[in-house]
Amino acid sequence: LLGVYLALHLLGVLKWRLLINLAGADLTFSQAVRCYYWGLFGNIFLPSLVGGDLVRGGMAFLFTRSKPAIVLGSLMDRVQDVGGLLGVTIIGVLFLPGSLDYRSHKTIWTVAAVLAVGGLAGLGSLFVIPVRKFPFKLKRIMVKLRRGVLSMYRRPGRMAFCFFVGMLLQLSQVAINYSLGEITGLHLAFGLWLFAWPLAKLSALLPVTQGGIGVREVALVSLLAPFGAPPVQTAAVGLTFQAIVITGGLIGGILALLMGRLSSSASAPERAHGKVGELAGSEAE
Repeated sequence: LLGVYLALHLLGVLKWRLLINLAGADLTFSQAVRCYYWGLFGNIFLPSLVGGDLVRGGMAFLFTRSKPAIVLGSLMDRVQDVGGLLGVTIIGVLFLPGSLDYRSHKTIWTVAAVLAVGGLAGLGSLFVIPVRKFPFKLKRIMVKLRRGVLSMYRRPGRMAFCFFVGMLLQLSQVAINYSLGEITGLHLAFGLWLFAWPLAKLSALLPVTQGGIGVREVALVSLLAPFGAPPVQTAAVGLTFQAIVITGGLIGGILALLMGRLSSSASAPERAHGKVGELAGSEAE
């Protein structure tokens, strides 16, 4: 399952690279893999799940001049992740007809509506705020952000593709937790996992603990307890998945480090050859 977890995150690399390149970043796939897996490593040590986004974006700044494209693409990637988690939760609700009361249904749809309105309002503010009143440097950043938003708006098919790739990644992680539950003897319907696990992951966005450790497990226990899931076994599944996340982050950091070393050693002969050419040219002159 650890190997599956690391391989599945290549879908995350694909989605993130498509989004930042739509905004104008122009990163290669190998560069995106390095940045993304450094982000997985950063998730272990930084508060909430958003900490890894900062590490990933900071590494991407080294490979592109368009920093606003990285910021906009990464922000859209996180927005799509939240939307994908809510989408998976709604699928889980559809699998549980009559199991949730009216208040639970109302809460889920209210949260989804608030997040959707907040995201649209944030993007819309880029076009409503008068750019001319800002200093030159900030004005240039705002213009680049607007161009990135328009570039994404003009490619709705690619944006939809990125969203469904993200949903596939989230569904696959639900399947990993379902498999862990079956191994530990926590036999619950897959629809219950579709409902509870995405909401538990959303709770880990709160900047309370490193990588959301503990927050996600408590939320998972609270969400599954009304359906008869033993709290001890539920917590065991959550902590086992957390062990996979931490180990995967460590391996991801090692892979990113090795890729950087290989890239540096491969580019060293090219730089040396270029210097020799410059020296030869100067001597000829």
